[in-house]
Formats: sequence, C-alpha cells, structure tokens
Amino acid sequence: MFQIKKIMARLAAHGVLILFSVLALAPVALILINSVKSRADIFQSPLSLPTGASLDLVGYTSVLFHSNFTGYFFNSIIVTVAALAATIVFGAMAAFALSEYRFRIRGLTALYLTVGIMVPIRLGTVGIIEMMAGLSLVNTKTALILVYTAQSLPLAVFILAEFMRTLSDDLKNAARVDGLSEYKIFFWLVLPLLRPAMVTVSVFTMIPIWNDLWFPLMLAPGEDSMTLTLGAQAFIGQYVTDWNSVLAALSLSILPILALYLAFSKGLIRGITSGAVK
Repeated sequence: MFQIKKIMARLAAHGVLILFSVLALAPVALILINSVKSRADIFQSPLSLPTGASLDLVGYTSVLFHSNFTGYFFNSIIVTVAALAATIVFGAMAAFALSEYRFRIRGLTALYLTVGIMVPIRLGTVGIIEMMAGLSLVNTKTALILVYTAQSLPLAVFILAEFMRTLSDDLKNAARVDGLSEYKIFFWLVLPLLRPAMVTVSVFTMIPIWNDLWFPLMLAPGEDSMTLTLGAQAFIGQYVTDWNSVLAALSLSILPILALYLAFSKGLIRGITSGAVK
C-alpha cells in the first residue's frame, strides 16, 4: 500500500510539472507556429498548425533579407555578454570584500546594495541620459553595457555574497599561509568554487537585459547601436503592423535566450538548491 501511494504521489508530481511546463511554453509555441503562417491565417486560425496552404515564410524573408536584423542581433549579443561578464567579475569582487573582510562601513555598504535591488534604475532615467550625454556615450553600446551592469550588480552581489559565506575559511587561510596574494586567492580559488552561483546570477540577469526595450530606446536608438528588441519595433507602425515580420523577429530573438537557459538550467538548479540541505 505504501509503495502504491508513493507511486501515485510521484505521478501526481510529474503531472503538475508537465502542466506548468505546458502553460509556460504555450505562448512561445504560439509565436513560433504563427510566425510561419500567412497573415490571413494568423487572424483566422491562430491556434491551428500551419499546413501547405497556410505555410508562409514571408516574415522570415523580410526580417533576414530586408532589414538589419543581423546587426541588431549582434548588438544584443555584445551588450548582453559584456554586461554579464562585468556583472559577474565586479559583483564577485564586491561580494568577496563584503564576506571576507571586516571594515567600518561594511553594514552600510551591504544595505546600500540591498536598496539597489528594491529601487528600479528606471527612476533615474533622466539623470542617466544626462550623464551619458556628458560622456558622449549616447547611441553607443557602451552606454547600455554600463547601465545594465549597474542594474544587475546589487542582485549579483547579494547572491554571490551568500554563497561566499559558505566557503571554507580554512581553505583560504591555507592559501594565505602558502603565500598567495588576495587576487590569486580570489581568481584561482574562490571563483572556480562559485560556478553554480555565477550561473544563477547569469540566468536571472541575462533575460531582463536581452528583453529590455526602455534603455535601448532612451540611450541607443541609432541604427548602429540598436538592439534586437528595439529593432523589432520597426515592423510595428502607427496604422499598419507587419505581423509576419514581428512574429518572425520574436521567434528568432527567443531562440538564443532559450538555448542559453537550457544550457544553464542544470547549473541554475544546483545554484538555487546549494545550501538548502546541509
């Protein structure tokens, strides 16, 4: 009887997991399905699968061959990867200092970073625009990288500091006895042990950066610095919207972030559950 109840509970858990997965992936599947259908079929039967009569790749043709989609795509890749790298490196350094050293304003510094999580950076948009204009960084990818790094640092420091407190002090003290400098301890000893935490930070920060529309619109609306999310808005007009191209652009923009999420999912689960069970 106990085994039967255990099997039933496991089946119920798997059923709930499958249900939530279907609900989460349904919008993505709907976008992908309609991106290869004709405009008339998008509105007449949006839930049906494409057939020979309704199959139409005009959206992908327009996006790939009649727009600067490749440039927008590489701009998004550069901004996202650079911002993630800067966030992890500087966030790990700050987290190492907060968790390892004792200094007078350590509590105030930690509180300041915590407030940065709760206060949205968009409230300072006007000041950020003035700052970037003064530095001659408007319409550059550098401006976006700096803003996204500043936006992601508070959460990164918070997560990484908690993981660093779980590392063994004996290991770091032994490295100091062997004559390693603090920089070597950080880069050679601490960072390799923080891979699950760094994956967690990457997943939680890369999706808002990739999908953001606000700061590209405010800071980098130029053709050379435009990101993918902002570039897709070119197909949306005041009176007419090219829905085939919009859905095709959204489909192509979903694939990279979905691939990265699937690649990092195992490390994400390990990072979230680390420390949950002692």
